[in-house]
Amino acid sequence: MVSFRSISTRLTAVAALLPVAALGLTTSAEAAATAAPGAAKGTEAAASAAIWRPPVQSRWQYQLQGNKAYASTGGINVNICEVPQTGGACVRPTVFDIDLYVDAEIAGNNSTLNTAGVKAIHAKGAKAVCYIDAGSIEEFRPDYQQFVDWHESHGNSLLGKPFSEEFPNERWANINNDKGQRDFLLKMMEPRVDKCVQAGFDGVEFDVVHAHEEGKEVTGWDISPETQLIYNRALADLAHRKGLSVALKNDLSQIEDLVSVFDYAVNEECFQYKECADLSAFVRAGKPVFQVEYKTSPGSFCAKANQLKFNSIKKASDYSLYDKPYKPCK
Repeated sequence: MVSFRSISTRLTAVAALLPVAALGLTTSAEAAATAAPGAAKGTEAAASAAIWRPPVQSRWQYQLQGNKAYASTGGINVNICEVPQTGGACVRPTVFDIDLYVDAEIAGNNSTLNTAGVKAIHAKGAKAVCYIDAGSIEEFRPDYQQFVDWHESHGNSLLGKPFSEEFPNERWANINNDKGQRDFLLKMMEPRVDKCVQAGFDGVEFDVVHAHEEGKEVTGWDISPETQLIYNRALADLAHRKGLSVALKNDLSQIEDLVSVFDYAVNEECFQYKECADLSAFVRAGKPVFQVEYKTSPGSFCAKANQLKFNSIKKASDYSLYDKPYKPCK
């Protein structure tokens, strides 16, 4: 599935704290609270307790592209076991971050939910995180035309510049709301998350949630930090309402604002760009950091990653995300 984007470049307080209300969305917990505040709080607490939240020390695997050798398990190599950088016996991941859909090269289409992969992961006693792109619009997704239709009927206000030269088949989404863009995006994310639940996933990773850091020259849109916070908080709320834990993907500049509402971090290349310090806020909060390097050698970053209590791995230097190479730090 060579079309997958795997590399990421790098409110006001009241608005940030009230994204769901600001967007005109009502959660089931809020509806219940209107009628019976005490009962609603109990229901909300029970729902939150049921959400899977991984311990700080959880080995992970990042496999967004399928291997035909494992077609029966949705292209996912659930038996992978590799010797870590620290040496000794091979170790297995307890968390797999995989795409919502089976790789099209395996399934023959782009719309088969990877239920087989999730079931196989669970059979190994591990957990599955569902990859969804929430900040760029990918041409190869089954709901792509709905984004195009909305864009064209609302003054071409949704689809921005191509994500990058490496990934020209996706475009930066406009998460402002002057024409209802953010409302529409969240409306589109809900059925995607529902499909994660349908497939049996335990958590969700929303990718490309750092547009404010890139600027208009890159994305095509003026997106403020406050606007990014509203969107990211709404995504976290959506995941939790559906019973899933949720990862903060990159967006290092807003970790202090978002660590309380996200359950773990997924980061690409913080060691290469010397920006890992901010991620320690997750560890201090008792939440894991799932971290990946592509071009940096394990010998140059694993010792520091282990010291920081990150769950770091080395994947292919060309940014592909097949099952191998896979080198865990510990």
